[in-house]
Amino acid sequence: MDRRKFTCRAVACIGWGYASGSPAWALSLADLTDADAGAGLRTALERGALTAVKLLGRTDGFLGNPKVRIPLPGYLQDAAGILRTFGLSRRLDRLETAMNRAAEAAVPEARALLVSAVQSMSVADAKQILRGGDTSVTEFFSHRTRDPLAEKFLPVVGRATAKVGLARQYNDVVDRAGRFGIVDAQTSRIEPYVTAKALDGLFFMIGEEEKKIRRDPVGTGSAILRKVFGAL
Repeated sequence: MDRRKFTCRAVACIGWGYASGSPAWALSLADLTDADAGAGLRTALERGALTAVKLLGRTDGFLGNPKVRIPLPGYLQDAAGILRTFGLSRRLDRLETAMNRAAEAAVPEARALLVSAVQSMSVADAKQILRGGDTSVTEFFSHRTRDPLAEKFLPVVGRATAKVGLARQYNDVVDRAGRFGIVDAQTSRIEPYVTAKALDGLFFMIGEEEKKIRRDPVGTGSAILRKVFGAL
């Protein structure tokens, strides 16, 4: 084949690729192997998990972010107005702060749990999951791992609540509210509530990172993320 003709055709193809709005190297999802799709999915989740832990596992990671801040449990929220009239405002505020501090202290220890869950997770149809929407990968991860993660994370939260005196403060508020007949003084322990809310925050932040990856896969600097999410 004439070299000049080949060169012209190559240039024409490259030009067409950019004119159509896609880099010439871009693949479609159908062109990806199942192995690449699965690797991209896991890489995105691991990156999201590490970012979430970094953002949340620090002072005010939860407390200073209204999107993930842990509120008082519903039964205390419902009674908060009345409880404040009985002089419990400061105790309620301290309790909410302590819950968020416990989550912030516990989250760094979730790092290994999250990464292990990502790496050991089996993925039957990565391409279908990737097609699902802006946070479909995160939703799949949450559905598959949330219950076992909660079971492993609960003792971590328990240790963190002990450090900030959360259980004592919670019991104090509930006992006082119980004297006024506003809430049941036998209300369940606070640790499972904080665990669930901390996981809500983690999955939310992983989802936010997934959105960023989808918007700009090239900007991630990862070849596999560029290849997989660039094909969507």
